[in-house]
Amino acid sequence: MSITVLLADDHAMFRSGLRAVLDTQPDLTCVAEAADGAAAVDQARRHAPDVAVLDVRMPRMDGLAATAAIVANDHTKVLILTTYDLDEYVYRALRAGASGFLLKSLPPEEMISAIRVAARGDALIDPSVTRRLATRFTDSIRPTDATHPRLTTREHEVLLLLAEALSNAEIAARLTIGEETVKTHVSRVLAKLSLRDRVHAVVYAYCHGLVP
Repeated sequence: MSITVLLADDHAMFRSGLRAVLDTQPDLTCVAEAADGAAAVDQARRHAPDVAVLDVRMPRMDGLAATAAIVANDHTKVLILTTYDLDEYVYRALRAGASGFLLKSLPPEEMISAIRVAARGDALIDPSVTRRLATRFTDSIRPTDATHPRLTTREHEVLLLLAEALSNAEIAARLTIGEETVKTHVSRVLAKLSLRDRVHAVVYAYCHGLVP
């Protein structure tokens, strides 16, 4: 099955180059492009792509505001691109609902891999970045008693493996269970802890001392 992608960047040359890279991959299809954040939101609503790759700095609406609008449809995953490795950008991107934060200097093969990772719903966050940002997320993701039922032993194991940024396939191999079973456990962990996505599950584990 092809992964549909939206590219949004105000530099036409960069968009063209990235699209050319995507066109070499049989499982990736660029369905739309946009030169600013507002156009990106419009194109995302029109095409409902699996992944939207957004520049953080764009005219009319920046990538962070566009991210919040795009993820509201609960289908499209967003990757934020920037030339700046700043914690503030990472923090704001994740708070807006992005599935990952990437530097434009990444090699093409890593960019392609990141799109595939985002499409399958896995986290794209480096453990070192997670540790730096964990304290900033604490207040926003700490559940109340009413939304914090006890996890089962297996769900706790899955949460710890999520904190290692493992994919569903890797978790399945580690626990010697089926990948569909892992997906079920992940969904239950997110629901029980009132977490939005896998990225928040990773940060939750750090915030609550489950991972050193």
